[in-house]
Amino acid sequence: MIGQCLCGEIIFEITGVVPNLYQCHCSQCRKQGGSASNTATIVGANQIVWHAGQNLITKFKHVTGFNSHFCSVCGSPVPNKLRDDDLVWVPAGLLEQSENLEIVAHLFVGSKAHWEIIGDLAKQYNQMRDLDTLYKALQHTIS
Repeated sequence: MIGQCLCGEIIFEITGVVPNLYQCHCSQCRKQGGSASNTATIVGANQIVWHAGQNLITKFKHVTGFNSHFCSVCGSPVPNKLRDDDLVWVPAGLLEQSENLEIVAHLFVGSKAHWEIIGDLAKQYNQMRDLDTLYKALQHTIS
């Protein structure tokens, strides 16, 4: 599955099966994306193939450890490696042909914006799941 930033300068591909999606409702994700939540998936680092624009990626690391990698031209968030794991966070909005993916988990629901209403059947968690558990949960559907 191909993904690209808003300006099209950064292009990547996810090989193999693309896991389902989760939404994070923490304050840092809201600030990063400017909306109620951040929708993403997690893939193995060996599943990401960069086709263009890696040199345009700017990195920001918050004191909490929160990472934000984004296109230096258009500002779109782009995939980045999670901690010291062999996993990569991929923002769902960059993915083309993602109609077969579904949201299967909501994280940090306990700190979501008071005006946000979650209206799907995905599991809701007040805090972050451990990364391995979340990664495994993304492999399954809720339908």
